Amino acid sequence: MEFSSHSRVWIYQSDRKLTDAEVLQAQVLLDNFTAGWAAHGNKLLTKAEIRYNRFFILMVDESQAGASGCSIDSSVNFMKKLEQQFGISLFDRFNLAYRDGEEIRSVPRHQFEELLKTGRITTETIVFNNLAQNLTELQTKWEVPFKDSWHIQLFGDLVN
Repeated sequence: MEFSSHSRVWIYQSDRKLTDAEVLQAQVLLDNFTAGWAAHGNKLLTKAEIRYNRFFILMVDESQAGASGCSIDSSVNFMKKLEQQFGISLFDRFNLAYRDGEEIRSVPRHQFEELLKTGRITTETIVFNNLAQNLTELQTKWEVPFKDSWHIQLFGDLVN
């Protein structure tokens, strides 16, 4: 399936890394959801994937049909069900993810601030910009150095 570079994306970050078995199970549920995802009776061109056993990404190619308020609400409700089923949190915007070597870690805001103050996270540390809104941003602005992300505006004064 070819998706437009302007396809809308929604990124949900889990507060913990899922096991491989959980990822397989969640992917089946995501595939079933996206197969039936529609807006005002129009089937949406969609896909869903899980990256790094932690990030749930929904995508809609709106060049075919646009996601409506109701269809977006249905996706949010679906993601809330996944939260309950897997015992994870997907809606905490201050659960911040970063790369620590080959590992991807996520921590609450206060711990992220401590890691900045102690130099464990630097301006070069790769962070995840879950505010990416389309496929192009997902490909170019999702995994970026701290200095190039929205994080610098909020936490820049804490960097050593």
